[in-house]
Amino acid sequence: MRYIADLHIHSHFSMATSSQLNIPNIDLWARKKGISIAGTGDAVHPGWMNELKRDLVSAGNGLYKIRTEKSDPRSKVWDGEVYFMLTAEISCIYKVQGAVRKVHNIIAAPSFASMEKIQRKLGALGNIISDGRPILGLDSRDLLDITLEGGEGSFLFPAHIWTPWFSVLGSKSGFDTIEQCYRDLSDYVFAAETGLSSDPEMNRKCSFLDKYALVSNSDAHSPENLGREATIFDFDAEVSFDSIVKALKGDDPKGLWGTIEYFPQEGKYYLDGHRACGVCWEPKETKAHGGICPVCGKKVTVGVLNRICALCELRGEESKSGTFSMERPFHSLTGLKNIISEITGTKETSKKVSLRYENLLSELGSELSILLDIPVNKIYDVDKDVSKSIQRLRNRQVYVRGGYDGVYGTVRVGSCCQ
Repeated sequence: MRYIADLHIHSHFSMATSSQLNIPNIDLWARKKGISIAGTGDAVHPGWMNELKRDLVSAGNGLYKIRTEKSDPRSKVWDGEVYFMLTAEISCIYKVQGAVRKVHNIIAAPSFASMEKIQRKLGALGNIISDGRPILGLDSRDLLDITLEGGEGSFLFPAHIWTPWFSVLGSKSGFDTIEQCYRDLSDYVFAAETGLSSDPEMNRKCSFLDKYALVSNSDAHSPENLGREATIFDFDAEVSFDSIVKALKGDDPKGLWGTIEYFPQEGKYYLDGHRACGVCWEPKETKAHGGICPVCGKKVTVGVLNRICALCELRGEESKSGTFSMERPFHSLTGLKNIISEITGTKETSKKVSLRYENLLSELGSELSILLDIPVNKIYDVDKDVSKSIQRLRNRQVYVRGGYDGVYGTVRVGSCCQ
């Protein structure tokens, strides 16, 4: 059975997030999107932990479900179960060999007891109250050690590994290998999140990533952003925390089916550039300018495409097909509301877009099933313009403009893109 998972999200306790990020709304939007397994995000925050204990009940498989009385009656778009995995993102800022490192990591645990054990240790080291994604002066290697001591099954994977400013391989404050970051404990890292600005095709260039299960998640800061990227699992038996871990470790090679991706150009850090000066470059242009912005004379932010190419060149490695997660399929998507917005010529937040979106869901089912699975002729019977755009999307007949230095890129699927 197929399960779509989005394990990296946030709560309303994180900075710059929606006040609507509570469990009832996450459950509601997971159903609207077609997500079977959602991370809780922010689980080491004491206030959010209290809400999780109030609103969730154990599913008996290392995962949790919303309490029946908390479920939103509007959530019947999709009748499957939504499971929750206890997760949290930790921002580690520290020095290694005289260089400042800024690495975001996702931790996961199979029970409240395990996560609370981790929470207590992190609380003794720094402030875990002011932000749902706490910023700690903690070496990523030591965070991994604390996570492993949280209890059997607890695990960690590095978040959005290519993001320039806050990631394990980022151009601004990362390392050149994952092993350099986690050192003697690196064998306990078996998965890595590729982030919005890269996709499996880009990551296939890096043979040093072949041994990791490459996963995708939304990093959602609002309920509506759930599922913009996700990981697809396929299990013969019922899903559980253990079955997810086995799939990520490769103990169940068929368990990790593939991923749902942004077009990487739509991500905020695909290309190089300097937002303040409106400079956006392909890697060859950055090289030609010595990485210096011609407007202000400062260094441009080196994006994901350039960083991947640089690390491959540094190691003299490039693989055409990997040995583990690299061979898995993926779907490149843009959001259904983005498609409707383009058709109507109105903003995604407009009432016109919302009404058309909700009508499609009520007639056809969840958003991801509409984008991925439902026959185009069936969509045509409900909304012919949307059906045409989805056909082009599935054929990758899209226009893309790359994002850079914190500016999102653009994806268009209108008839002009044919």
